[in-house]
Amino acid sequence: MPVPKKTAAKKRTGGRGRPLAAAQPAATTQPARRKKRKPPAKTPGKGPVHKEVSAGGVVYRRVDGGIEVVLASRRTRRGDLAWGLAKGGIEEGESHEEAAVREVLEETGLTAEIEASLGETKYFYVWEDTRIRKTVHFFLMRHTGGDPADHDDEMEEIRWFPLARAMKRAAYRGEREVLGRAAELLG
Repeated sequence: MPVPKKTAAKKRTGGRGRPLAAAQPAATTQPARRKKRKPPAKTPGKGPVHKEVSAGGVVYRRVDGGIEVVLASRRTRRGDLAWGLAKGGIEEGESHEEAAVREVLEETGLTAEIEASLGETKYFYVWEDTRIRKTVHFFLMRHTGGDPADHDDEMEEIRWFPLARAMKRAAYRGEREVLGRAAELLG
């Protein structure tokens, strides 16, 4: 006849191996308080999506055997300085090309001629709780004149950068990609 195995009394646990709490005295007569639920936080941009179309340019010049492009700096909503390409809205009756030339002049103080299309970038952003789907048409533009001191108040500073440095300095991925396309065309 087989000998029975000795078994140790198993300790009861309250999950994750922790011992159960000792029995509590009987509850008082006060009802349990329920936590007030906070209403869900309003998520910005959950409503309809609005569309915006803009145009801008990569303005370049050849200097000392190299290529420089102009970047404009502006403050973000958080107050950070962001370098980027000149771009802006298209006015009624204006073509993408006309808008690009006008925006470059307004934002940088520079005049330029369009040489080629650089395609478009698309992105979303939220402005005053509204979700915006923005498409920006960019053009490669050769600098022909003007003065960066004549830029509008929207921009803090206008500066020429060697093309490779501008590709690293531009704050937004889509604009860095546009600068890359310009670099391919400029060889």
